[in-house]
Amino acid sequence: MSAILTTSTLVQLVTRSRKLGADRTVCNWGGGNTSAKADETDFRGTTRRVLWVKGSGSDLATVTERSFTGLYMEDLTPLLERPTMSDADMVAYLSHCYFDPTRPRPSIETLLHGFLPFTHIDHTHADATNYLACAANGEQLARECFGDALIWIPYRRPGFGLAREVALAVRAKPTATLVILAKHGLITWGDTDEACYASTLATIGQARDFVEARIAAANRPLFGGVRVPALAADERQATAAAIAPTLRGLVSAETRMILRYEDADDVLGFVGSHEAPRLTTIGAACPDHLVHTKPWPLLVDWSPEQGIEALSEALRTGVAAYTQKYAHYLEENAQQDLDPDAPESVLRAVDSSTNPVPRVILIPGVGMFTTGKDAGNADVSAQLYHRAIAVMRGAEACGGFISLTDAESYAVEYWPLEQYKLKLAPPEREFARQVALVTGAAGGIGSAICRRIARDGGHLVLTDIDLPGAQAVAAALNTEFGAGRAVAVQMNVTNEDDVRAAFAAAALAFGGVDTVINNAGLASSAAITDTTLAEWNRNWNVLATGYFLVAREGFRLLEQQGRGGQLVFVASKNALVAGKNAAAYSAAKAAEAHLARCLAEEGGQFGIRVNTVNPDAVLAGSRIWQGEWRDQRAANYGVAPDQLDEVYRKRTTLGVNIFPDDIAEAVAFFASPTRALKSTGNIINVDGGVAAAYPR
Repeated sequence: MSAILTTSTLVQLVTRSRKLGADRTVCNWGGGNTSAKADETDFRGTTRRVLWVKGSGSDLATVTERSFTGLYMEDLTPLLERPTMSDADMVAYLSHCYFDPTRPRPSIETLLHGFLPFTHIDHTHADATNYLACAANGEQLARECFGDALIWIPYRRPGFGLAREVALAVRAKPTATLVILAKHGLITWGDTDEACYASTLATIGQARDFVEARIAAANRPLFGGVRVPALAADERQATAAAIAPTLRGLVSAETRMILRYEDADDVLGFVGSHEAPRLTTIGAACPDHLVHTKPWPLLVDWSPEQGIEALSEALRTGVAAYTQKYAHYLEENAQQDLDPDAPESVLRAVDSSTNPVPRVILIPGVGMFTTGKDAGNADVSAQLYHRAIAVMRGAEACGGFISLTDAESYAVEYWPLEQYKLKLAPPEREFARQVALVTGAAGGIGSAICRRIARDGGHLVLTDIDLPGAQAVAAALNTEFGAGRAVAVQMNVTNEDDVRAAFAAAALAFGGVDTVINNAGLASSAAITDTTLAEWNRNWNVLATGYFLVAREGFRLLEQQGRGGQLVFVASKNALVAGKNAAAYSAAKAAEAHLARCLAEEGGQFGIRVNTVNPDAVLAGSRIWQGEWRDQRAANYGVAPDQLDEVYRKRTTLGVNIFPDDIAEAVAFFASPTRALKSTGNIINVDGGVAAAYPR
């Protein structure tokens, strides 16, 4: 028999948490935690006091009831009498206190909520209160702002010691209404859900008004004024697109990374300011940032008048210097005894060889790149650095921005419990960290290829002359596999400018590409005597010239990244066995297949593999077999044209029953960064075993 939830307290808590999390100036992504205490009925039918607190690893903006863990208060409160407790002992102890054992592991800050006597508690990392928490004169100004209502706690790493110190301070000062944790965040509370939420917002608002008044009175230029002016929007985006593959190659030296580019006003104002060179060396604006931003960003030593070649060199120099600095930081702090009582399984999880490249790269005049294992993680890094810029702006008006020392940063970044949580993440899937650009992505085969790659963790740039069709496929992929997983770009493969623009869009979206899938197609069926020059040229332009233009631009980008890659051509069995009444189509497909083999020879020295998939009779789900061809086949079967796909799906004749998913699986084999690593210049025929199985 399981425990029974008998009150609406948890429902209220979820609503309050989501409202707080919806405003990123109040709650960083993944940061902060909320709680409420309620009387609940346990599995025996006994009424017991339960602490509901946000579990580890969830984000307040998207929490549900299942994101919260319940723990029995009668088990938590006696711990306050202990003078010390290690992280490992605390985690082990809390595992015996669950109201419902099926819920998430409790936050490391659970006892912060459990030890305080209030029914409802919010712990946030709001920009406005962190103006004070991260300021050189922060405590003095916080007391000026909040008076006797304030409790100020010097910096402590989260855990038992901090929770106990806060609880004892509140017990000693019952008139207090808020706690500010130096270099960390804010704690507020209330007797009711509504009172707690109101107290949190009022406290944040009071701090914001206080600091903004100081900023206005000082009347100083933001971050010391402009050192490097921002380029015009089109120029900075063109620069970002041109340099992104170089940067992606540099930060992917140990493992591939996905990039995100941003050029919002706050970013441009900061990266081009006089104070940026100083402020970017100080440290993170909140301990919660460290896992996603590292202690410092890389501010590239460059200005636009130096040109793109100089930027490329500045990035190489900057990334190398950052890597060396980070290695020194690890070496200087690796001897810290972060938790001597941690079990061996936790200690083994601490990996001091974590990728040493920067997570945030700032380019004066251009904007900010952030990196991550996927688009979501890169976005989190970007969100958090927006918050860091905001905090630095306010803290500078309060005596100057300060941060954790290197030792304090290391103790958070390589905290065994944090590292162990990262190690619990599921293994990365086959196409994790990979970006594929697919032409003809709105069609049956193209969309199936995109879905197959997204299913195993890949990122997609869907290109098609039919932009609404590509957008519909991208929207479906993002809904199913996560926001930001796919972007749609309009591209006519026969137009050089379109092709270049599509690859530039890929660079802006993800930093570059790893796989180019040449799939754009058309159908053509006519006897040679009925084939017009226009039809011949149309086949040649799309299926030969178009494939050349896309492959050429793909090669250029892959060579610039310097990390190898894959090209996959989707040709046709007609490339090898010409079809009747298809001279234009078959000749163009043969040229396409031979082009792939030519490029396999050229690509070897760069680690670029080029392979071909030859479909045959992909009728169901295909968009290229339309018009007169489709009408004739439908007439042959005695059905309407819109019923033809269902006829094909029901047919069991060997060779006819081939679907887009079959082609997608063959493409995925060649596109795989692991499965076809030793294959280039090869062809897979997906024909069902029959050379020409078109229905007559």
